[in-house]
Amino acid sequence: MRWFVLRDLVLRMYWDDKQPPSVEVPLGDFFCNGFGARAIFNSLPIVVNPVGGMNSYFAMPFKKAAKVTITNEHPQEIEAFFYQFDYVLVDELPEDTEYFHAQFRRENPTKLKQDYTIIDGIKGRGKYVGTYIAWTSLSRYWYGEGEVKFYLDGDRDWPTICGTGTEDYFGGAWGFVNYDNGNPVQEQTYSTPFIGFPHFQVTDNTRSHIYDGAACPMRGFYRWHILDPILFEEDLRVTVQQIGHDGKALFERSDDVSSVCYWYQTEPHQVFPALPDVLERRPR
Repeated sequence: MRWFVLRDLVLRMYWDDKQPPSVEVPLGDFFCNGFGARAIFNSLPIVVNPVGGMNSYFAMPFKKAAKVTITNEHPQEIEAFFYQFDYVLVDELPEDTEYFHAQFRRENPTKLKQDYTIIDGIKGRGKYVGTYIAWTSLSRYWYGEGEVKFYLDGDRDWPTICGTGTEDYFGGAWGFVNYDNGNPVQEQTYSTPFIGFPHFQVTDNTRSHIYDGAACPMRGFYRWHILDPILFEEDLRVTVQQIGHDGKALFERSDDVSSVCYWYQTEPHQVFPALPDVLERRPR
C-alpha cells in the first residue's frame, strides 16, 4: 500500500437525508494525519493508536437517518477496512439541533500577502469546535507568526477574535523547539486533550529510493475548542496569516497548507467548495 493512501480515501457523512454531505474530508486528515505517516496521539475527541486504530468521539446527532461513506480513490484496492459505530437512542431531539460538520481545504502553495482560509461561507447558527492543520514549509526560517482570525456575524474588515500567532493558537508560546542550555536542539512534539503538535518530519524516508536528502519540514497541529467553542449566530469565516520570522524581521511566507475545520450548525448548510482532486490532495 502506498504511503499517501490516507489522503486517497474520502470520508463523507450525511444527516437526515440532507444533501450535500456535512462532512467531506480525506480519511487521514479527519483523524489529524495528513502526511501518510501515522502520528500517534491522545486527545479528547480524536485518538490515534499504534497499528491503525483511528478513533473519533465527536457527538454526531441526527433525527431519523445517518449515512457515512468511504470512497477509495487509491490506485489499489484496500484489502481490509474495519469500523464500528456506537450510538444512543433518545425520544426526541430539539427542532434547532446543531449537526456536526467538517471540511477539508488545501493551498499548495499559499498566496503571498493573503491569509489562508480555513473556512468561509458558513451560514446559520452554531459553534466552531476544532482545527487541524498540516503545514509543509516551502520557505526558510520560522513560520509561526501568523494570526488566526475569526470573523463572526457580519464582521468583515476586522476579525471578531484575533490571536497572537500560530505558535500561540496551538499552545507553543515561543515556538515548539526543545532547548538545551539555551541552544535549540529539535522540535518537540506533544499531545494533550485539547491541543497538540503530534507530527514533525524533516527527512522524507518514505521515498528514499528516489530522493536522497532533506524534504520540506512537515508539521501537524490540532486545536479543539471543546471548552471554549467559538459561537456564532449568522455566519463565520476563519483564516490564518502566512507570516514568518528570519531572526531579524517578520516576512510574508508561501507554504503548502492543508486544514480541516470541525463545527456544529443548524441546517441547511452551504455547499462546500469542490474537494481537490486525488492527485492535488497528496502530500509532498
